[in-house]
Amino acid sequence: MSGNPRAGEIYLEFHPIGHQVKVTAIDAATGIEVSTFGPASAAQEDLKRVAVRKLQRRIEQIAASSSAAKDPTLY
Repeated sequence: MSGNPRAGEIYLEFHPIGHQVKVTAIDAATGIEVSTFGPASAAQEDLKRVAVRKLQRRIEQIAASSSAAKDPTLY
């Protein structure tokens, strides 16, 4: 693993907790992190898809709020 993360690179962590799995998705470039839970019986790809989509949505929210804050026409 290189020391310079590429844009779009996402780290995923899976932590089983009883009958659930905590999935953490981290954007390598920005360090933005989200977590979600799912049943331990769910397919890992399904859990991964949910976590990545949640991370993408969070990144979009942050980008939208920062661009809105920079708009001088907004009060």
